[in-house]
Amino acid sequence: MSSPEAASPGVLAAHLLKGQKALVTGANSGIGRATAVALGRAGADVVVNYVTGPEEADRVVEEITAFGVRAAAYEADVSDEDQVVAMTDRMIEEFGTIDILVANAGLQRDAPFTEMTLAQWRKVLDVNLTGQFLCAREAAKEFLRRGVVPEVSCAAGKIICMSSVHQLIPWAGHVNYAASKGGVRMMMETLAQELAPRKIRVNAIAPGAIGTAINRDAWETPEARSDLLRLIPRARRRPRGHRPGGRHPRLRPDGLRRGHHPLRGRRDDALPRVHHRRLTHLARVGPEEKVAMRDTAHSPVHAPPRS
Repeated sequence: MSSPEAASPGVLAAHLLKGQKALVTGANSGIGRATAVALGRAGADVVVNYVTGPEEADRVVEEITAFGVRAAAYEADVSDEDQVVAMTDRMIEEFGTIDILVANAGLQRDAPFTEMTLAQWRKVLDVNLTGQFLCAREAAKEFLRRGVVPEVSCAAGKIICMSSVHQLIPWAGHVNYAASKGGVRMMMETLAQELAPRKIRVNAIAPGAIGTAINRDAWETPEARSDLLRLIPRARRRPRGHRPGGRHPRLRPDGLRRGHHPLRGRRDDALPRVHHRRLTHLARVGPEEKVAMRDTAHSPVHAPPRS
């Protein structure tokens, strides 16, 4: 079977993901919405998860179905285990399976550290970190049950965790959010190591400043925007739906090698690749894991998953 055509950086070619079923959490606004629409444009059937704003979710579904694919809006709180299990079971029943999970749902509850309540701390960790854990766990169960379907993808499944630059960069006044994203990064890397031998790819995307509702206070006023841009070397903030070079929103950074795509990739790959920054622990893992992790040239932020 021939490899799919290579897509230009940041572009998901039409029908590149034909036959694949994607679940995007928090997909009725912001980055989640742009991701869900791009997946539909590329040929995937898409489940648009939301917890509030059903009207916005329905509009995203309408936009996706205009590409000739299936889409549906599912309400579920990703921090609630029962709701996540029910959402995944419903998707498998109605769409047949799940091939791609984009764990995007997230929120902020900001406060100075000494004034932050336990409820604020827990809410952010529950949604941003535990929510990704629950969704990834249920998706991985289906990947392992179904296995690889070669005519669809060379991978059993793909999990993409939406993280943040604050997985690495401290953020005063947002300790709960920064802690949650640091946890997402380590969870992603650990899952990638564990699931690679089963041909499941796990990666993360760590965006910088994006003009969405979650951080409106950081960019809406001229004063806030000025403070924000002082922290960005190129002094610019990408608005939601930004189209670099006239193309639709990027799902990945640059740096992916020619002939590969983060969700489709080459069909002749024997094993998925685990992108891991620190390798000092490799001496403590067995030979099978070392084989599965033999290519570790790129960090998870700079090299999203191949399919």
